[in-house]
Amino acid sequence: MKSSRFDTKLIHGAYDRAGHYGSLTPPLYQTSTYSFDSAEAGERRFAGEEAGYVYSRLGNPTVHTLEARMAELEGGEAAVAFSSGMAAVSAVLVTEGVYGCTYGFFSMLEERFGVEVDFLAMEDEEALSQALRPETKVIYVETPINPTMKLVDVEMVTRFAREHGLQVVVDNTFATPYLQRPLAQGADVVVHSATKYLGGHGDLIAGVAVGRENFMEQVRMETHKDIGGILAPFDAWLLLRGLKTLSLRMDRHCENAAYVFERLKDHPKVRSIRFPGDPASDTFRLAERQMSQFGGLISFELHGGKKEAQAFLNRLKLAQIAVSLGDPETLCQHPYTMTHSVVPVDKRREMGISDALLRVSVGLEHPEDIWQDLKQALDG
Repeated sequence: MKSSRFDTKLIHGAYDRAGHYGSLTPPLYQTSTYSFDSAEAGERRFAGEEAGYVYSRLGNPTVHTLEARMAELEGGEAAVAFSSGMAAVSAVLVTEGVYGCTYGFFSMLEERFGVEVDFLAMEDEEALSQALRPETKVIYVETPINPTMKLVDVEMVTRFAREHGLQVVVDNTFATPYLQRPLAQGADVVVHSATKYLGGHGDLIAGVAVGRENFMEQVRMETHKDIGGILAPFDAWLLLRGLKTLSLRMDRHCENAAYVFERLKDHPKVRSIRFPGDPASDTFRLAERQMSQFGGLISFELHGGKKEAQAFLNRLKLAQIAVSLGDPETLCQHPYTMTHSVVPVDKRREMGISDALLRVSVGLEHPEDIWQDLKQALDG
């Protein structure tokens, strides 16, 4: 029975057990190449006249199952899986705050290849209009933005893009398709660092892009195939395993983050706090409209600066000092000196990344244990 319900698609989507000897779990096809029944069959495969696999850089059954399932979950026509989230990223007009390596990648494109990039706060159409240039081709959006947790109105951005013939790429890593569907809001492409919530166990590196079939095929044949940032079959298998519990895990991440937020926001050592579910935030109504829940990430600033932020991290006992997010463990990091240290200091401050800012990926432990650990670190 084919179901349109998200939770069911997480487990059964895009997988025909009859074609895999009835295997309950999608098999791991750990092979680099595939043999042909005849020389003529090999010729037909290479000519695109016969369906089938040739070489795992060009396609693999385990990876294909993952790609098809991700396309279903995001409501897209097709998907391409990559060896990392960064392998899935490129753009022109960019939200003002982005992941540090994304910023570094765009800077490299500008310096080496002349692909000009403008970083801006996409607060309204006027801000987009002021930054628009004749050569602008793509708008790249993170929402929520890493690590400031600011939101961007995807429907507003896509409406502007349609009026000016632009493409919109949305990084949906923080929300996942369980909480937010950018393609349904008008985006052309969605990208994920699948390392994070999609995998959910901190044991793989992967990326996924989802969009229209013709464009995804172009990406696959012109970029993916020749540059070679392919996803290994074993990592695709791990991702398929992780996806089965995505909704359960995200519910718990969201519940725990809301619990921690309510306690953290009133602590005297916290100067400011950023969480999509904060009713006092000027983007709270947007979060309610754009997201089904508010996610598992919180950023907050301490009174003080780098010294106080690092002292807080060094006092943690349960939570781990680590970058990344979406793991079962609660992870805390200092963006100013870690994930966003590649961004020039003046740009960091423009983005709202101060040396007192901390980002917490709230894990799946008991929420009171998480809070007590953060509290003792703050009290100290």
